Amino acid sequence: MNYDNNTTPSAFSLDDIHLDDLSPQGADPVSNTDYAQQKADERKRQLFNRIPLTLTLEVASVNVSLAELLAIDNSSVIELNKMAGEPLDLKVNGVLFGKAEVVVVNDKYGLRIIEFTGQSLSDLTP
Repeated sequence: MNYDNNTTPSAFSLDDIHLDDLSPQGADPVSNTDYAQQKADERKRQLFNRIPLTLTLEVASVNVSLAELLAIDNSSVIELNKMAGEPLDLKVNGVLFGKAEVVVVNDKYGLRIIEFTGQSLSDLTP
């Protein structure tokens, strides 16, 4: 609260409180540094939460020549490079992120994550 010369309370507003500036009570300087780092990390996480990503499940791929592609018709069968039952590639923005298998959830396809590749966030941006 603010006091004027007559020591009477002046108007107080909740807008006067800045919660981001508050640190834990009785914290030592090291804790203040840790607290500031935690706040900075939280702001980064909030920013990352808003970034849209494209998640793709890739069954397999195959290289074909232009001549082979032009010869494809409705009855064509193209052999892929992956065995039936193998985990599928899970990609984020086109970068391999892990392995997954297809499951059915409430009559819709879903993914069950089997493993992660350990890619860092910086590797997932175009």
